[in-house]
Amino acid sequence: MIPLAASRSLAEEAIDRSWVEAIARTAARALRLELETYPKPGLVSHVDPGSHADMDAGTFRASTAAIAPFFRDLARAGAAGAPMPALRRIGLEAEAAMRVATGGVNTHRGAIFGLGLLCAAAGALPRPAAGALGALVRERYGAAILDGPVLLHAPGARARRRHGVGGAPAEAAAGFPSLYRVGLPALQRGRRMHPGDEEAARVEACLALIAHVEDTNLLHRGGPDGFAFARDEAARFIAEGGVAQAGWRRRAEALHRAFVARNLSPGGAADLLAMTLFVDAIEARP
Repeated sequence: MIPLAASRSLAEEAIDRSWVEAIARTAARALRLELETYPKPGLVSHVDPGSHADMDAGTFRASTAAIAPFFRDLARAGAAGAPMPALRRIGLEAEAAMRVATGGVNTHRGAIFGLGLLCAAAGALPRPAAGALGALVRERYGAAILDGPVLLHAPGARARRRHGVGGAPAEAAAGFPSLYRVGLPALQRGRRMHPGDEEAARVEACLALIAHVEDTNLLHRGGPDGFAFARDEAARFIAEGGVAQAGWRRRAEALHRAFVARNLSPGGAADLLAMTLFVDAIEARP
């Protein structure tokens, strides 16, 4: 006969395992939903590769499958209270697996970083309230994120130094304010505009994020002029009604083509869209 204390411990372990698996599934699903969103100006989708000659939907699907197990590891690490260096080690392992799966292409480095931090936060918070994941990332990891190593030759790091923007590290260290103040409200707004059409809601969130985020991917590919064009056009789309306007899909497709013609790809906004979908699913649980 198993003692009562031992049986309770086994039950708690089962709940923890179940939650960790749910976190990893939700993270992988968020990446798949981001890919299955169209039109997203300049970005890879299930329809076309956007502004990218070295990747397509198949590349992203292979990458998602390769990195999904590491979201489980990050959730476990968060549940154990692991410090930022431990999360970095897992993230580097995930990036190595990504590059093996994609033949060296960087599909999800930004998502591994941001979504990985949110997975760690979710692991530490079995029933997170609204805003709780971002707050935990800020309080537990914020200082270490800003003090961490810089990949000097990474395009995002070069763009941050050259143009004086905070980029993904500053966003994460602050608890993902763009996600909570822009991404989630836009996703919810899109759902009200098109009940039952989740893709339309995701397009609304994506364009709202492009209009707001200091996206180093845009700065790297388009410089200040491309960055300004992308933000201004996305802001105009949202200001004129977003996905509530007549012919919104045709207009969003035209904007997609305009981004491709300028070789612009707002990868930071795409990462934040996936993170928005993850937080929406995790923090909205009954």
